[in-house]
Amino acid sequence: MRPLVVLGLVLVLAGVALDGADGAGECGRASADRVALRLAPCISAADDPQSTPTSSCCSAVHTIGQSPSCLCAVMLSGTARAAGIKPEVAITIPKRCNMADRPVGYKCGDYTLP
Repeated sequence: MRPLVVLGLVLVLAGVALDGADGAGECGRASADRVALRLAPCISAADDPQSTPTSSCCSAVHTIGQSPSCLCAVMLSGTARAAGIKPEVAITIPKRCNMADRPVGYKCGDYTLP
Protein backbone atom coordinates (compact mmCIF):
# COMPACT_ATOMS: atom_id res chain seq x y z
CA MET A 1 0.00 0.00 0.00
CA ARG A 2 2.82 2.42 0.88
CA PRO A 3 4.33 2.41 -2.65
CA LEU A 4 0.97 3.43 -4.13
CA VAL A 5 0.57 6.29 -1.66
CA VAL A 6 4.13 7.45 -2.30
CA LEU A 7 3.68 7.19 -6.07
CA GLY A 8 0.49 9.26 -5.82
CA LEU A 9 2.34 11.90 -3.81
CA VAL A 10 5.18 11.90 -6.33
CA LEU A 11 2.74 12.37 -9.22
CA VAL A 12 1.04 15.30 -7.49
CA LEU A 13 4.36 16.96 -6.71
CA ALA A 14 5.62 16.35 -10.21
CA GLY A 15 2.59 18.10 -11.63
CA VAL A 16 3.55 21.15 -9.58
CA ALA A 17 7.20 20.83 -10.62
CA LEU A 18 6.35 20.72 -14.32
CA ASP A 19 5.44 24.38 -14.27
CA GLY A 20 9.10 25.33 -13.83
CA ALA A 21 10.62 22.91 -16.35
CA ASP A 22 11.30 25.28 -19.22
CA GLY A 23 15.05 25.90 -18.75
CA ALA A 24 18.04 23.63 -19.11
CA GLY A 25 19.46 22.13 -15.93
CA GLU A 26 21.24 19.02 -14.70
CA CYS A 27 18.74 16.84 -16.56
CA GLY A 28 18.50 18.93 -19.71
CA ARG A 29 15.15 20.56 -20.36
CA ALA A 30 13.33 18.33 -17.83
CA SER A 31 13.48 19.22 -14.16
CA ALA A 32 15.07 16.77 -11.73
CA ASP A 33 11.65 16.48 -10.09
CA ARG A 34 10.10 15.38 -13.36
CA VAL A 35 12.89 12.90 -14.10
CA ALA A 36 12.45 11.51 -10.57
CA LEU A 37 9.13 10.03 -11.72
CA ARG A 38 11.09 7.59 -13.87
CA LEU A 39 12.51 6.11 -10.68
CA ALA A 40 9.11 5.00 -9.36
CA PRO A 41 10.15 1.33 -9.82
CA CYS A 42 12.99 2.01 -7.38
CA ILE A 43 10.87 3.03 -4.39
CA SER A 44 11.54 -0.15 -2.39
CA ALA A 45 15.23 -0.23 -3.35
CA ALA A 46 15.58 3.37 -2.17
CA ASP A 47 14.02 2.45 1.17
CA ASP A 48 15.91 -0.77 1.96
CA PRO A 49 19.69 -0.93 1.36
CA GLN A 50 19.54 -4.75 1.46
CA SER A 51 16.91 -5.13 -1.26
CA THR A 52 17.74 -6.12 -4.81
CA PRO A 53 16.52 -3.46 -7.26
CA THR A 54 14.11 -4.64 -9.96
CA SER A 55 15.23 -4.78 -13.57
CA SER A 56 12.94 -1.83 -14.40
CA CYS A 57 14.57 0.17 -11.59
CA CYS A 58 18.06 -0.68 -12.84
CA SER A 59 17.09 0.23 -16.39
CA ALA A 60 15.82 3.65 -15.26
CA VAL A 61 18.90 4.26 -13.09
CA HIS A 62 21.20 3.28 -15.95
CA THR A 63 19.48 5.69 -18.34
CA ILE A 64 19.46 8.59 -15.89
CA GLY A 65 22.96 7.68 -14.68
CA GLN A 66 24.41 8.54 -18.08
CA SER A 67 24.52 12.03 -16.60
CA PRO A 68 25.94 11.82 -13.06
CA SER A 69 24.82 15.38 -12.31
CA CYS A 70 21.24 14.49 -13.31
CA LEU A 71 21.25 11.30 -11.25
CA CYS A 72 22.51 13.28 -8.26
CA ALA A 73 19.91 16.03 -8.75
CA VAL A 74 17.13 13.43 -9.00
CA MET A 75 18.22 11.63 -5.82
CA LEU A 76 18.35 14.93 -3.93
CA SER A 77 15.22 16.41 -5.54
CA GLY A 78 12.21 17.71 -3.69
CA THR A 79 10.14 14.93 -5.23
CA ALA A 80 12.49 12.28 -3.85
CA ARG A 81 12.47 13.93 -0.42
CA ALA A 82 8.66 14.19 -0.43
CA ALA A 83 8.43 10.50 -1.34
CA GLY A 84 10.54 9.66 1.71
CA ILE A 85 13.57 8.58 -0.30
CA LYS A 86 16.70 8.25 1.82
CA PRO A 87 19.56 9.72 -0.24
CA GLU A 88 22.12 7.63 1.65
CA VAL A 89 20.29 4.50 0.44
CA ALA A 90 19.31 5.75 -3.03
CA ILE A 91 22.92 6.61 -3.80
CA THR A 92 23.78 2.88 -3.54
CA ILE A 93 21.29 1.76 -6.20
CA PRO A 94 23.68 2.09 -9.17
CA LYS A 95 26.14 -0.21 -7.39
CA ARG A 96 23.38 -2.66 -6.42
CA CYS A 97 22.31 -2.66 -10.09
CA ASN A 98 25.88 -3.64 -11.02
CA MET A 99 26.25 -0.59 -13.28
CA ALA A 100 29.75 -1.01 -14.67
CA ASP A 101 29.87 2.59 -15.89
CA ARG A 102 28.52 4.20 -12.70
CA PRO A 103 30.39 7.34 -11.65
CA VAL A 104 32.26 5.85 -8.66
CA GLY A 105 33.45 8.56 -6.33
CA TYR A 106 31.12 11.19 -7.79
CA LYS A 107 30.26 13.71 -5.07
CA CYS A 108 26.51 14.13 -4.72
CA GLY A 109 25.74 16.68 -2.02
CA ASP A 110 26.89 15.16 1.26
CA TYR A 111 27.15 11.72 -0.37
CA THR A 112 29.65 9.95 -2.62
CA LEU A 113 28.61 7.29 -5.11
CA PRO A 114 30.11 3.92 -4.08
